[in-house]
Formats: sequence, structure tokens, C-alpha cells
Amino acid sequence: MGMMSEFKAFAMRGNVVDMAVGVVIGAAFGKIVSALVDKMIMPIVGYLTSGQNFGDLAVKLGTNADGTPAVSIGYGAFLQSTLDFVIVAFVLFLVIKAMNKMKKAEEAAPAAPPAPSEQEKLLAEIRDLLKQR
Repeated sequence: MGMMSEFKAFAMRGNVVDMAVGVVIGAAFGKIVSALVDKMIMPIVGYLTSGQNFGDLAVKLGTNADGTPAVSIGYGAFLQSTLDFVIVAFVLFLVIKAMNKMKKAEEAAPAAPPAPSEQEKLLAEIRDLLKQR
């Protein structure tokens, strides 16, 4: 039972749970970005490049006896994945920049002084009484 309790303590630590949530949200965000690139950005780029589909871009090396390409290097998929990465990196940059800006605003705002303790209140009363004498 010792190993199970250790595993439970490990799995329920805050940073492990936070990391798991981050991975799940990251996967969902990746799907959103892929859909954005595949369905919205790449068709526009394809239109601007005379209808070229970037996913189909490839360099054909040699031909078989029947005339079909022997080997092709599909660099279009690489270009599309690179565009996905650039978009994800840019959005993350904007999110982190906004978070840092909010954090700086929090740090710049002066914190309210803490309320005096009971001892400090009593000492202030004693000081005031001594001043009156």
C-alpha cells in the first residue's frame, strides 16, 4: 500500500495537475490552429498563388517504368506545419505578453498597509495618553 499512497501523493500535487491541464488545453489549441491554417489561411494563400495547394507541393525524383514518380519529397506538408508552428508561437507570445503586462500592473499598484495588530493599537493608545500628560 505504500507505493499506491506515494503515487496518489505524486499525482495529486498541484504542479502535476496543472501540467496535465496544460497538455490537454495545448492539444485542443493545436487542433484549433490546424483548422485555422488548413481551412482559412491556406486557401487564401493558395488563391494568391494561382490555386496552388501547399499540401500537395512535392519534388518528384525519377520515374518508374510506367511513368509514375518513383520518389517524391513532399515539402508542402512541411511548409504547412511550419506555418502552424509560427501561428501557435505568435499567439503564445501575445498571451504571455498580456500576462506579463497584467503582472507588472499588479506589482506597480501599491499594496494597502496591513492593519495594525492589537499590540500596536495598545502601544499607540499608551503613546497618546503619555503625550496628553
